[in-house]
Amino acid sequence: MRLNSIVTLTVLLLVLLPGPGVMAAGAGNSEARIAIVIDDLGNLYAEGLRTLELPGPVSFAILPFTPYSQKLARLAHNLGRDVLVHLPMQAHGHNNLGPGALYAGMSRDQLAQQVRAALRAVPFARGLSNHMGSMLTEQRQPMTWLMQTLKQEHKLFFLDSRTTALTQAAHAAQASHLPNTSRDVFLDNEIDEAAIGRQFDVLLEKARLNGTAVAIGHPHPQTLKVLESRLPALRAQGIRLVSLSRIIQLRRQQQGPVTPPRPDLLAHNKP
Repeated sequence: MRLNSIVTLTVLLLVLLPGPGVMAAGAGNSEARIAIVIDDLGNLYAEGLRTLELPGPVSFAILPFTPYSQKLARLAHNLGRDVLVHLPMQAHGHNNLGPGALYAGMSRDQLAQQVRAALRAVPFARGLSNHMGSMLTEQRQPMTWLMQTLKQEHKLFFLDSRTTALTQAAHAAQASHLPNTSRDVFLDNEIDEAAIGRQFDVLLEKARLNGTAVAIGHPHPQTLKVLESRLPALRAQGIRLVSLSRIIQLRRQQQGPVTPPRPDLLAHNKP
């Protein structure tokens, strides 16, 4: 073969083959996937209903022992949405955690009893995530107790909201062989439509780079408005919205050792 033909063939291959980000998007599948979890549901019925109307399998993280926790959990389950218990955990600040919270001074039995009560308060839960928890999730022992309770009693998954750079939650879940993942993006630390839109763009870029990405948002009107606008356009952008449980399944298929989260990626997180 002549030299100029070899050069031409090489150039064509470089143009036609997908780049690294596309290859990472799913081992032969160029469509990246995202999961969106809406936290702090259960106190207000109207915001819960508006969240239910979002297009696609948005996942619901519901605070236990709230006025509408059970009703919204049933409605979400009937629509095929993933339901999570969004369990309050002790933070470094003097936050009002609400009922059902986990604290650092609890014994193993106390912690397990509180977790079981919270799971009863949110029917059809497939997983559990931390609400706040910047103090408790840094402590390996209570996190290990939590993961063992979830595995032994309920066989659920865990989503680490990553409210601290020193979180031990993913490590404890991994050591307990409990299905788990961590969020990649907070959508609405800044409650402003333009800022939320920018965070949504960050979510999509992470998904394109890594194949999957998980975002956490809240039922603020601004957040829901951005999602109502942006979600219908995902497929045209080569992105698929899937349930959180599906993301966990995909990540487990490619799972390597759990590495500590980078502190620079955790800036401006909620407590």
